Amino acid sequence: MNGIFFAQQNEDFINRKEFFVKVVVASENSGNSITNANVSINGNQFRYSDFYGYYRVKAKVNDELVITHPDFETVYHIIKSDEEIKILVKDFPDEKYSTSRLRKSKSVTDNFYLQHLDSAKYYAKKDIEKSLTFIEKALKTNNSRERNAATYKTLADIYLFWKQYDLAIYNYKLSNQIYQTIDTRIKLAEAQFLLKDLESSKKTYEQLEKEKLRNFQKILILEGLADIAFENKDYKEAKKKYQQAFKVARDNGVTSKITDLTSKLGTVFSAEGNLKQANLSFKNSLNFAEKENETRVLEEEEKVADFLNSNKKYDEEIALRKKSLEKTKSKKIVSNEVENIQADSITSQKINYKIGNAYILKEEYKEAIPFLEKSRTDAKENNDIVVEKDATRKISEVFANLGEYDKALKNYEKYVSLVDSLYVRKEQEIQQAKRLSKKIADNQNRIASLEKDKELTQSKISLAYVDQKLAEENNRRQRLIIYSLIGGFLLMCLLAYFMYRTNKQQKLANNLLALKSMRSQMNPHFIFNALNSVNSFIAVNDERNANRYLSEFSVLMRSVLENSDEDFIPLTKEVELLELYVKLEHNRFKDKFDYQINVDKNIKLDQFSIPPMLLQPYIENAIWHGLRYKKEKGNLKISIKQKDVETISILIMDDGIGRKHSQKLKTKNQLKQKSKGISTIQNRIAILNDMYKDRISVEISNVLETGEGTKVELILKKA
Repeated sequence: MNGIFFAQQNEDFINRKEFFVKVVVASENSGNSITNANVSINGNQFRYSDFYGYYRVKAKVNDELVITHPDFETVYHIIKSDEEIKILVKDFPDEKYSTSRLRKSKSVTDNFYLQHLDSAKYYAKKDIEKSLTFIEKALKTNNSRERNAATYKTLADIYLFWKQYDLAIYNYKLSNQIYQTIDTRIKLAEAQFLLKDLESSKKTYEQLEKEKLRNFQKILILEGLADIAFENKDYKEAKKKYQQAFKVARDNGVTSKITDLTSKLGTVFSAEGNLKQANLSFKNSLNFAEKENETRVLEEEEKVADFLNSNKKYDEEIALRKKSLEKTKSKKIVSNEVENIQADSITSQKINYKIGNAYILKEEYKEAIPFLEKSRTDAKENNDIVVEKDATRKISEVFANLGEYDKALKNYEKYVSLVDSLYVRKEQEIQQAKRLSKKIADNQNRIASLEKDKELTQSKISLAYVDQKLAEENNRRQRLIIYSLIGGFLLMCLLAYFMYRTNKQQKLANNLLALKSMRSQMNPHFIFNALNSVNSFIAVNDERNANRYLSEFSVLMRSVLENSDEDFIPLTKEVELLELYVKLEHNRFKDKFDYQINVDKNIKLDQFSIPPMLLQPYIENAIWHGLRYKKEKGNLKISIKQKDVETISILIMDDGIGRKHSQKLKTKNQLKQKSKGISTIQNRIAILNDMYKDRISVEISNVLETGEGTKVELILKKA
């Protein structure tokens, strides 16, 4: 399939006439209208019904109508004519919206939830702080799984708009965990792509391809995979996916995506150097855009003009941008049409600037001046200091090329002044961004710490979904058994091949497997005790300490997980993890011990590497089995000193009850399980020393002759 594909289309699919349709959404049981649903056509939202309960939507024949609501399953309907459409919802919880005395209190609560969610969506693109506040209020109400999932998806949508992609991904995953939907997973893949996590985004899209999809969902998934291929410069795969998406869009009349996909194909052809096909694709995208509205035409004209500029077709570029300039003055383009336009490029000042720049590239300096002057004037009126600065610099360069040095100097002085003003503004914007980031973090922390299950007072995810999780775990185990059987059969077939491997390769593979297994055996005591500590803070309404403790604990666990696949990490990272770990333990046992961490300033920590969380079990033993049972307050000292150029000593010393006494206490309490932390660490050290030539040694001894206190000295060599 090539670019000629577009030129030979029968355009009936895009020439279909649009018309307005009245849509009624009502409860099948009571007949009451449902006036707070979300109604969309091919991604275009129509959220509010009129006074009579109608949704008035703009559509074409064969368009797909999608109706969503937190309290019922999503409804899909193919439009066949302009006749009124009535959607009856089965099992709609009318009692939630009842105004009777018996239901009044619950109805008010439910309506508050919908009001909060609606307000969050209203402020989503205007005021993120207000929007997040309404999300927090919505989550505090006693909601169903579907409502909680819808709330977290809305929260993720808000973060996505404000380019907080990591938070968007987290909340899309949480929404999907509570109640799985294809639309949420598509948004998750989009957020992963925007975060530049291309592998995760591709994996999510590929999993979605296996699902039963609506036409618009197919288009979005194929387009997403094509975008990833283009980012990876796999132009052949990008063209294939874009053309597949285009075919689905064409066959189903999804006009907006037809224009986008044609334009993106032009971009792929341009990247390949196939200028003929690129030019053809861009012309087709313009033709398709003209079938929609002036706004879409402007967007496509901007892309085509940039393409012409990159290929030095300045006369065609100038003519096209002048047409765009006229359209920006047209009253046909109203504010509600330009929501998705890239406002930084489709403005009169920007277009005038680019026209002037094209004249400069043609060395027609006098023709460039009026456009650059107009660009500067419009930019000043619209407070666009960036364009004003750039236009002033270009004007100075033009006058210099014309030999009018006085004017060039005068404009250059204005340029310098604008640069200074821009610097001040940027500093202000940076400070505002920092304040906004802090507010977002504070709101997210509050949202994350809300009780998701009123009965169990968990601070993370509601245990109301335990039944679903257990079912999922059961299914996972069944799949695991099947895969294990298949894997066992394959391993038996491959056993003969592995027999030919050398002893050294076998030993290395076994060592790597053992290390991976040991790294996965982190003692769970700290995790459970930390969560119990958070629970105790919540029980006494100590929200501040709960939030702080949970935040610090999540940072530690995230760092541990990030380093879990590494044999060695920089010593600086290990020290940071230990500082955070000891701080968390001290917060729980302030009356049991104090601690000191001393690092020789002369040591260049970045030159040394250490297995992740190697020291943590020794410190844990010191606290839990030595200091915790001491009657008076004890001390924990951690010091890192230089022994020689190639070696450092790491010393962990406590004045606790000692190992022998601790063992007796264990016997008295009849502990059923013995911590394997130390033995696991010793095994790790043995394997790593075997693989990396004796880089680590550990010696454990008593501090006092009475057996009290424990000293652990670890000797670490450079790689």
